[in-house]
Amino acid sequence: MKNNRIWLAPALAALLLATGCGDDKTKTATETTTAEAPKLPGAPSFNADSAYAYTAKQVAFGPRVPNSKAHVATGDWLVQKFKGFGLSVREQPFEAMAFDGKMLRSRNIVAQFAPQAARRIAIFTHWDTRPFGDKDKVNKNAPIDGASDGASGVAIALEMARQLSLQPDSLQPAVGVDFILFDSEDYGYDSSTQSDLKNQLASQDSWCLGSQYWSQHLLPANYKPSYGILLDMVGAKGGRFSREGLSREKAPDIVAKIWNTASQIGYSDYFIFQDSPGIDDDHVYTNRAGIRTADIIDFSPAGEFPAYHHTTQDNMSIIDRRTLKAVGQTVLQVIYGE
Repeated sequence: MKNNRIWLAPALAALLLATGCGDDKTKTATETTTAEAPKLPGAPSFNADSAYAYTAKQVAFGPRVPNSKAHVATGDWLVQKFKGFGLSVREQPFEAMAFDGKMLRSRNIVAQFAPQAARRIAIFTHWDTRPFGDKDKVNKNAPIDGASDGASGVAIALEMARQLSLQPDSLQPAVGVDFILFDSEDYGYDSSTQSDLKNQLASQDSWCLGSQYWSQHLLPANYKPSYGILLDMVGAKGGRFSREGLSREKAPDIVAKIWNTASQIGYSDYFIFQDSPGIDDDHVYTNRAGIRTADIIDFSPAGEFPAYHHTTQDNMSIIDRRTLKAVGQTVLQVIYGE
């Protein structure tokens, strides 16, 4: 993700103007307290060391920019890892034109746990990296490692898949889980940093090319999970996940489920009970495809990205096992609560 373009439906914009970002000490309609909530079912322990290693492995390939050798090698590795965990894996190759006119050889990756299960939950993330650190004050044209913006979400998906694969039949969740990795998400035009370039996709969204393609060519065909959770920028030190605007509009119950679960298991310092504006991210297109999706993203109530966003600072030095644990354990617990 993503440029600084904020997505606000008129009704949502009016609501935000009326209420502001709110105080995290103020209870909202979607917030419950631990005392009020029912006891949560047991869930596997998310291994933050494992997720950290998966993040580092992706970064070690080099920037995962479409059309590069590192991109191909990373994609091949991801497919094999999911297969190694016993998941059913399908690839969705496609070509998409970037804003600069380049044709990007891309592939979405779909890995299904318990593909026979009728009721399903989708976990979305993106696995490519931005080809230029256009917000970087020194290396504006250098590709970024995308340790948090890309690799961390994939790493959490991999560790979730590994944990699910280790469970005996008696301890598996009551739903199937689909890990859907979008490609060519981060090769978009940012008018605030790239005004010297021509955007050849001015008539359409230049971001989220993989989710745009997938939403028009659903894989699996006629895919209809109960809901989706998007993981984006979920591994950095000091990560704070506010309740993003489009998620609240399209999937308010899912937002409540995630944030209340996080609070119950001790991660309210990460999942803060504050609202943020809507953002242009992959969930725009999964929601348009009829899949109610909530975005977990490091994005402030003031509508600001963290300092590492789209810079060369987005490397392993900012990755924190505690953030990976907070997100991974919360999402696993949500799945086991179904």
